[in-house]
Amino acid sequence: MSLGKQKLGSQGLEVSAIGLGCMGMSQSYGPADEAESIATLHRAIELGCTFLDTAEVYGPFVNEELLGRALKGRRDQVTIATKFGFRIVDGKQAGTDSRPEHIREVVEASLQRLATDHIDLLYQHRVDPAVPMEDVAGTVGELVAEGKVRFFGLSEAGIANIRRAHAVHPVSALQSEYSLWERNLEPQIIPALKELGIGLVPFAPLGRGFLAGDVRRAEDYPEGDFRRGDPRYQGENFDLNVAAASTVRDIADAKGAKPGQIAIAWLLAKGPDFGIDIVPIPGTKRRSYLEENVAAAGIALDATEMLGLDMALTPDKVSGPRYNERTMSLVDR
Repeated sequence: MSLGKQKLGSQGLEVSAIGLGCMGMSQSYGPADEAESIATLHRAIELGCTFLDTAEVYGPFVNEELLGRALKGRRDQVTIATKFGFRIVDGKQAGTDSRPEHIREVVEASLQRLATDHIDLLYQHRVDPAVPMEDVAGTVGELVAEGKVRFFGLSEAGIANIRRAHAVHPVSALQSEYSLWERNLEPQIIPALKELGIGLVPFAPLGRGFLAGDVRRAEDYPEGDFRRGDPRYQGENFDLNVAAASTVRDIADAKGAKPGQIAIAWLLAKGPDFGIDIVPIPGTKRRSYLEENVAAAGIALDATEMLGLDMALTPDKVSGPRYNERTMSLVDR
Protein backbone atom coordinates (compact mmCIF):
# COMPACT_ATOMS: atom_id res chain seq x y z
CA MET A 1 0.00 0.00 0.00
CA SER A 2 1.29 3.46 -0.89
CA LEU A 3 -0.13 6.48 0.88
CA GLY A 4 -2.27 8.92 -1.06
CA LYS A 5 -1.71 12.67 -1.28
CA GLN A 6 -3.41 15.44 0.65
CA LYS A 7 -3.62 19.15 -0.08
CA LEU A 8 -2.35 21.36 2.74
CA GLY A 9 -3.69 24.90 2.69
CA SER A 10 -4.76 26.96 -0.31
CA GLN A 11 -1.43 27.81 -1.95
CA GLY A 12 -0.83 24.54 -3.80
CA LEU A 13 1.18 22.52 -1.29
CA GLU A 14 0.48 18.79 -1.60
CA VAL A 15 1.97 16.24 0.80
CA SER A 16 1.53 12.58 1.77
CA ALA A 17 -1.69 11.94 3.74
CA ILE A 18 0.40 11.02 6.81
CA GLY A 19 3.82 12.53 7.50
CA LEU A 20 6.79 11.44 9.58
CA GLY A 21 7.95 13.42 12.60
CA CYS A 22 11.74 13.03 12.76
CA MET A 23 12.56 14.72 16.09
CA GLY A 24 12.69 11.47 18.07
CA MET A 25 15.47 10.17 15.82
CA SER A 26 17.80 12.68 17.52
CA GLN A 27 16.37 13.61 20.92
CA SER A 28 13.70 13.29 23.63
CA TYR A 29 12.86 9.58 23.29
CA GLY A 30 15.94 7.66 24.36
CA PRO A 31 19.25 6.95 22.58
CA ALA A 32 19.66 7.63 18.87
CA ASP A 33 20.20 4.79 16.37
CA GLU A 34 21.36 6.33 13.11
CA ALA A 35 21.26 3.15 11.03
CA GLU A 36 17.67 2.34 12.02
CA SER A 37 16.64 5.99 11.61
CA ILE A 38 18.01 6.12 8.06
CA ALA A 39 16.38 2.77 7.27
CA THR A 40 13.11 4.21 8.61
CA LEU A 41 13.41 7.29 6.37
CA HIS A 42 14.09 5.10 3.33
CA ARG A 43 11.15 2.83 4.20
CA ALA A 44 8.93 5.90 4.56
CA ILE A 45 9.73 6.89 0.98
CA GLU A 46 8.90 3.35 -0.21
CA LEU A 47 5.52 3.57 1.56
CA GLY A 48 4.72 7.00 0.13
CA CYS A 49 5.09 8.68 3.55
CA THR A 50 7.17 11.49 2.10
CA PHE A 51 6.25 14.53 4.24
CA LEU A 52 9.21 14.75 6.62
CA ASP A 53 9.24 17.08 9.63
CA THR A 54 12.42 18.39 11.23
CA ALA A 55 13.78 21.61 12.83
CA GLU A 56 17.13 23.26 13.48
CA VAL A 57 16.53 22.95 17.23
CA TYR A 58 16.13 19.15 17.11
CA GLY A 59 19.42 17.94 18.45
CA PRO A 60 20.09 20.84 17.91
CA PHE A 61 21.21 20.71 14.28
CA VAL A 62 21.87 16.95 14.10
CA ASN A 63 18.35 16.01 13.00
CA GLU A 64 18.59 18.15 9.86
CA GLU A 65 22.07 16.72 9.22
CA LEU A 66 20.66 13.19 9.55
CA LEU A 67 18.01 13.97 6.92
CA GLY A 68 20.65 15.51 4.67
CA ARG A 69 22.64 12.24 4.76
CA ALA A 70 19.61 9.95 4.47
CA LEU A 71 18.09 11.82 1.52
CA LYS A 72 21.18 11.90 -0.69
CA GLY A 73 19.92 11.06 -4.17
CA ARG A 74 16.31 11.03 -2.90
CA ARG A 75 15.64 14.74 -2.29
CA ASP A 76 13.12 15.05 -5.12
CA GLN A 77 11.01 12.23 -3.65
CA VAL A 78 10.18 14.04 -0.38
CA THR A 79 8.61 17.19 1.03
CA ILE A 80 10.79 18.66 3.78
CA ALA A 81 9.38 20.85 6.54
CA THR A 82 11.76 22.56 8.94
CA LYS A 83 11.54 25.39 11.47
CA PHE A 84 13.25 28.52 12.74
CA GLY A 85 12.53 30.66 15.77
CA PHE A 86 14.77 29.70 18.69
CA ARG A 87 18.02 31.15 19.92
CA ILE A 88 20.49 28.30 20.44
CA VAL A 89 23.38 28.90 22.84
CA ASP A 90 26.00 26.24 23.68
CA GLY A 91 23.83 23.55 22.15
CA LYS A 92 20.75 24.49 24.18
CA GLN A 93 17.52 26.30 23.36
CA ALA A 94 17.73 29.77 24.96
CA GLY A 95 14.48 31.57 24.19
CA THR A 96 12.89 32.72 20.95
CA ASP A 97 14.51 34.67 18.12
CA SER A 98 12.58 35.49 14.95
CA ARG A 99 14.43 38.66 13.98
CA PRO A 100 14.49 38.87 10.16
CA GLU A 101 18.30 38.62 10.00
CA HIS A 102 18.20 35.55 12.25
CA ILE A 103 15.53 33.87 10.09
CA ARG A 104 17.83 34.32 7.08
CA GLU A 105 20.84 32.91 8.95
CA VAL A 106 18.85 29.87 10.07
CA VAL A 107 17.52 29.18 6.58
CA GLU A 108 21.02 29.33 5.05
CA ALA A 109 22.31 26.94 7.73
CA SER A 110 19.33 24.59 7.36
CA LEU A 111 19.81 24.43 3.58
CA GLN A 112 23.44 23.43 4.16
CA ARG A 113 22.58 20.75 6.73
CA LEU A 114 19.73 19.35 4.65
CA ALA A 115 21.97 19.38 1.54
CA THR A 116 19.28 21.05 -0.54
CA ASP A 117 18.64 24.34 -2.33
CA HIS A 118 15.09 24.80 -1.04
CA ILE A 119 12.85 24.13 1.96
CA ASP A 120 9.35 22.99 1.01
CA LEU A 121 7.57 24.23 4.16
CA LEU A 122 9.21 26.66 6.58
CA TYR A 123 7.55 27.12 9.97
CA GLN A 124 8.09 29.68 12.67
CA HIS A 125 8.61 27.20 15.52
CA ARG A 126 7.15 29.41 18.25
CA VAL A 127 5.81 32.96 18.16
CA ASP A 128 8.44 35.51 19.22
CA PRO A 129 6.71 38.23 21.28
CA ALA A 130 9.63 40.61 20.62
CA VAL A 131 9.25 40.59 16.82
CA PRO A 132 6.10 41.77 15.00
CA MET A 133 4.49 38.91 13.13
CA GLU A 134 4.33 41.13 10.04
CA ASP A 135 8.16 41.22 9.98
CA VAL A 136 8.34 37.44 10.27
CA ALA A 137 5.83 36.82 7.47
CA GLY A 138 7.46 39.47 5.30
CA THR A 139 10.88 37.86 5.66
CA VAL A 140 9.55 34.40 4.80
CA GLY A 141 7.74 35.97 1.83
CA GLU A 142 11.09 37.32 0.59
CA LEU A 143 12.64 33.86 0.97
CA VAL A 144 9.75 32.42 -1.07
CA ALA A 145 10.37 35.03 -3.80
CA GLU A 146 14.06 34.06 -3.79
CA GLY A 147 13.20 30.37 -4.30
CA LYS A 148 14.77 29.23 -1.02
CA VAL A 149 11.38 28.42 0.55
CA ARG A 150 8.18 27.19 -1.10
CA PHE A 151 5.49 27.55 1.59
CA PHE A 152 5.05 29.29 4.96
CA GLY A 153 3.79 27.73 8.19
CA LEU A 154 3.35 28.60 11.86
CA SER A 155 3.62 26.35 14.91
CA GLU A 156 1.51 26.74 18.07
CA ALA A 157 0.42 30.24 17.03
CA GLY A 158 -2.77 31.81 18.37
CA ILE A 159 -5.59 33.29 16.28
CA ALA A 160 -4.38 36.91 16.32
CA ASN A 161 -0.91 36.00 15.08
CA ILE A 162 -2.25 33.57 12.49
CA ARG A 163 -4.39 36.36 11.05
CA ARG A 164 -1.54 38.90 11.15
CA ALA A 165 0.85 36.53 9.39
CA HIS A 166 -1.69 35.44 6.78
CA ALA A 167 -2.46 39.06 5.86
CA VAL A 168 1.21 39.60 4.88
CA HIS A 169 2.10 36.25 3.31
CA PRO A 170 -0.33 33.32 2.97
CA VAL A 171 0.07 30.67 5.66
CA SER A 172 -0.29 27.15 4.24
CA ALA A 173 -0.20 25.18 7.50
CA LEU A 174 -0.43 25.49 11.25
CA GLN A 175 1.48 22.83 13.13
CA SER A 176 0.11 22.33 16.63
CA GLU A 177 -0.47 19.56 19.10
CA TYR A 178 -3.86 18.05 18.33
CA SER A 179 -5.13 14.54 18.99
CA LEU A 180 -7.83 12.60 20.79
CA TRP A 181 -5.69 13.44 23.81
CA GLU A 182 -5.37 17.18 23.26
CA ARG A 183 -8.38 19.03 21.83
CA ASN A 184 -7.45 22.65 22.63
CA LEU A 185 -7.73 23.76 18.98
CA GLU A 186 -11.40 22.86 18.52
CA PRO A 187 -13.25 25.87 19.97
CA GLN A 188 -11.48 28.71 18.10
CA ILE A 189 -8.38 27.78 16.10
CA ILE A 190 -9.94 25.14 13.82
CA PRO A 191 -12.82 27.43 12.72
CA ALA A 192 -10.25 30.14 11.93
CA LEU A 193 -8.18 27.69 9.87
CA LYS A 194 -11.29 26.76 7.90
CA GLU A 195 -12.13 30.42 7.29
CA LEU A 196 -8.61 31.24 6.09
CA GLY A 197 -7.98 28.04 4.11
CA ILE A 198 -5.03 26.94 6.25
CA GLY A 199 -4.17 23.28 6.77
CA LEU A 200 -3.47 21.64 10.14
CA VAL A 201 -0.44 19.45 10.84
CA PRO A 202 -1.03 17.78 14.23
CA PHE A 203 2.13 16.76 16.05
CA ALA A 204 2.11 14.23 18.90
CA PRO A 205 -0.99 12.57 17.35
CA LEU A 206 -0.46 9.56 19.63
CA GLY A 207 -0.28 11.67 22.80
CA ARG A 208 3.51 11.17 22.90
CA GLY A 209 2.87 7.45 22.92
CA PHE A 210 0.05 7.37 25.46
CA LEU A 211 -2.57 6.49 22.85
CA ALA A 212 -0.37 3.76 21.38
CA GLY A 213 -1.32 1.55 24.31
CA ASP A 214 2.13 0.52 25.53
CA VAL A 215 2.71 3.14 28.22
CA ARG A 216 4.62 3.27 31.49
CA ARG A 217 4.68 5.70 34.36
CA ALA A 218 6.98 8.72 34.03
CA GLU A 219 9.55 7.32 36.46
CA ASP A 220 9.84 4.08 34.46
CA TYR A 221 11.28 5.85 31.40
CA PRO A 222 15.07 6.28 31.20
CA GLU A 223 16.89 9.53 31.98
CA GLY A 224 16.74 11.88 29.02
CA ASP A 225 13.30 10.64 27.90
CA PHE A 226 10.85 13.53 27.54
CA ARG A 227 8.06 11.53 29.17
CA ARG A 228 9.78 11.54 32.58
CA GLY A 229 8.76 15.19 32.87
CA ASP A 230 5.35 14.93 31.18
CA PRO A 231 2.63 15.80 33.74
CA ARG A 232 0.17 13.39 32.10
CA TYR A 233 2.47 10.44 32.78
CA GLN A 234 2.87 11.26 36.46
CA GLY A 235 1.10 10.05 39.62
CA GLU A 236 -2.69 10.11 39.70
CA ASN A 237 -2.82 11.73 36.25
CA PHE A 238 -1.33 8.55 34.78
CA ASP A 239 -4.01 6.31 36.32
CA LEU A 240 -6.86 8.57 35.23
CA ASN A 241 -5.48 8.86 31.69
CA VAL A 242 -5.03 5.11 31.31
CA ALA A 243 -8.72 4.75 32.17
CA ALA A 244 -9.75 7.50 29.73
CA ALA A 245 -7.74 5.91 26.91
CA SER A 246 -9.36 2.50 27.41
CA THR A 247 -12.02 3.29 24.76
CA VAL A 248 -9.27 3.63 22.16
CA ARG A 249 -7.98 0.17 23.09
CA ASP A 250 -11.48 -1.32 23.03
CA ILE A 251 -12.22 -0.02 19.53
CA ALA A 252 -8.80 -1.15 18.34
CA ASP A 253 -9.40 -4.67 19.69
CA ALA A 254 -12.81 -4.84 17.99
CA LYS A 255 -11.31 -3.84 14.64
CA GLY A 256 -8.16 -5.96 14.90
CA ALA A 257 -6.07 -2.79 14.89
CA LYS A 258 -3.54 -1.14 17.17
CA PRO A 259 -4.67 1.69 19.50
CA GLY A 260 -2.26 4.12 17.83
CA GLN A 261 -3.81 3.34 14.45
CA ILE A 262 -7.24 4.23 15.80
CA ALA A 263 -5.90 7.57 17.10
CA ILE A 264 -4.46 8.40 13.66
CA ALA A 265 -7.60 7.21 11.83
CA TRP A 266 -9.66 9.52 14.08
CA LEU A 267 -7.50 12.48 13.06
CA LEU A 268 -7.76 11.64 9.36
CA ALA A 269 -11.56 11.49 9.68
CA LYS A 270 -11.65 14.85 11.47
CA GLY A 271 -10.40 16.70 8.38
CA PRO A 272 -13.60 16.16 6.37
CA ASP A 273 -15.66 16.64 9.57
CA PHE A 274 -14.17 20.09 10.14
CA GLY A 275 -13.80 21.03 6.48
CA ILE A 276 -10.03 21.53 6.75
CA ASP A 277 -6.92 19.71 5.54
CA ILE A 278 -5.41 17.60 8.35
CA VAL A 279 -2.09 15.76 7.95
CA PRO A 280 -0.82 14.14 11.15
CA ILE A 281 2.92 13.58 11.60
CA PRO A 282 3.39 10.69 14.04
CA GLY A 283 7.02 10.50 15.03
CA THR A 284 9.08 7.33 15.15
CA LYS A 285 12.63 6.15 14.63
CA ARG A 286 11.70 2.52 13.88
CA ARG A 287 10.43 0.90 10.69
CA SER A 288 7.94 -1.32 12.53
CA TYR A 289 6.10 1.65 14.07
CA LEU A 290 6.27 3.60 10.82
CA GLU A 291 4.54 0.74 8.99
CA GLU A 292 1.88 0.58 11.70
CA ASN A 293 1.26 4.33 11.52
CA VAL A 294 1.01 4.42 7.73
CA ALA A 295 -1.45 1.49 7.75
CA ALA A 296 -3.84 3.66 9.78
CA ALA A 297 -4.80 5.36 6.49
CA GLY A 298 -6.66 2.15 5.56
CA ILE A 299 -8.82 2.10 8.71
CA ALA A 300 -12.34 3.55 8.49
CA LEU A 301 -14.19 4.59 11.64
CA ASP A 302 -17.98 4.79 11.50
CA ALA A 303 -20.06 7.56 13.09
CA THR A 304 -20.69 5.54 16.27
CA GLU A 305 -17.00 4.84 16.75
CA MET A 306 -16.07 8.48 16.12
CA LEU A 307 -18.65 9.65 18.65
CA GLY A 308 -17.48 7.10 21.21
CA LEU A 309 -13.90 8.33 20.86
CA ASP A 310 -14.98 11.98 20.98
CA MET A 311 -16.88 11.43 24.21
CA ALA A 312 -14.28 9.20 25.91
CA LEU A 313 -11.50 11.77 25.66
CA THR A 314 -13.21 15.12 26.10
CA PRO A 315 -10.84 17.70 27.66
CA ASP A 316 -12.35 17.25 31.13
CA LYS A 317 -11.44 13.53 31.06
CA VAL A 318 -7.73 14.04 30.32
CA SER A 319 -5.75 14.76 33.49
CA GLY A 320 -2.80 17.12 33.72
CA PRO A 321 -1.41 19.84 31.42
CA ARG A 322 0.23 18.80 28.16
CA TYR A 323 3.52 20.49 29.02
CA ASN A 324 5.37 21.64 32.08
CA GLU A 325 5.01 25.34 32.88
CA ARG A 326 8.19 26.51 31.13
CA THR A 327 7.38 24.77 27.83
CA MET A 328 3.74 25.83 28.00
CA SER A 329 4.82 29.47 28.29
CA LEU A 330 6.07 29.29 24.67
CA VAL A 331 2.61 28.40 23.32
CA ASP A 332 0.81 31.44 21.86
CA ARG A 333 -2.64 31.19 23.42
